[in-house]
Amino acid sequence: MARFFKLTIIISLLPTISFGFPQYASLAGLSERELDIILPTLRAREATPPPPAPNDTSVKLVNDKEHPWMPLKPGDMRGPCPGLNTLASHGWLPRSGVATPSQIVNAVQDGFGMEHFLAVFVTYAAMLVDGNLITDLMSIGGATPATGPAPPKPAQAGGLNTHVVFEGDASITRGDEFFGDNHSFNETLFDQFVDFSNRFGDGNYNLTVAAELRWQRIQQSMATNPQFSLVAPRYFSAYAESVFPLMFFVDGRKTDGQLDMTTARGFFQNNQMPDGFFRSNRSIVSPTELGEGMGYLFTVHPIQPGKNEGAGNYVLDPTSARFDGDNCLLYTNFVNQTVRNLYPNPKGALLDALNRNLDIFYGPMKYVDCPQVFPYGKP
Repeated sequence: MARFFKLTIIISLLPTISFGFPQYASLAGLSERELDIILPTLRAREATPPPPAPNDTSVKLVNDKEHPWMPLKPGDMRGPCPGLNTLASHGWLPRSGVATPSQIVNAVQDGFGMEHFLAVFVTYAAMLVDGNLITDLMSIGGATPATGPAPPKPAQAGGLNTHVVFEGDASITRGDEFFGDNHSFNETLFDQFVDFSNRFGDGNYNLTVAAELRWQRIQQSMATNPQFSLVAPRYFSAYAESVFPLMFFVDGRKTDGQLDMTTARGFFQNNQMPDGFFRSNRSIVSPTELGEGMGYLFTVHPIQPGKNEGAGNYVLDPTSARFDGDNCLLYTNFVNQTVRNLYPNPKGALLDALNRNLDIFYGPMKYVDCPQVFPYGKP
């Protein structure tokens, strides 16, 4: 089980560490004719290898004079992921919210201390699903006129806010897409976050609180959202999302695993680190630590993947990857189904870009004994 968590939490982070493309919107889903129209209008940039692991992985001041919080300027993009929003508002990412995958890898490593394995895998997985593979650029928010013309339909220009691509149901501080706003800070849900922290954590958010609040949000969405879905990868990312605040939003000098409410509101609502905030060291934000946290949440209130067929009618989905299933199923399904369905017949520069990004994406999988999948044949 422990080994499986190390694999599943990486893939499950695809919607949690969320990326989208307003300016350089996703090419996914376009027909050959539409691609023939849009591709010549884009300035191609080859996908570059990811940056290496940093030499300094220690606890470190990250809200420093080089990275002060700044309010948004007109046209700056922010989305439903408070972690990436915060990195952009402090200048670890471009403050515009538009960045290359390499910039994002560096930002999550340097700003939050994320382990290199995690950083590369989730960034390039996001690129494959909702990135512009030709321009090699991403956004952490939604569509904006400042980013240029949107691609023709059915491509999505909504970026991270697009439902099911990276955003998912039963978020702890964002509403379900069915109810109209899946990306903005939700005060009612944060009040519930505070209430559960008071009831189960003596005023702090911790793993005990996370287990109870995760279960509560699943039950709420199950009861009220007729389109509620909890299948992979969202099935796993819902648990990862609940553990992330304890890994990234707790000052790295603390060892008690407790997140206070003032700090939590700063990250979730204002995209702001506390004054003098230190990141955690790499051992705290590693696949092992995250997997153990997810495993704890799951065992407290286990539920199998499924989706609603009408509010309150939750139907199990036996085809979805699950915690106790095939170790490599999430990876193979992601490549053979998700990516292949989005790009059924790529050619030329787009095919080359897909293969380069698939190669980078697979890199960390070598260490969990999953064979590489080549959906378009070996290049």
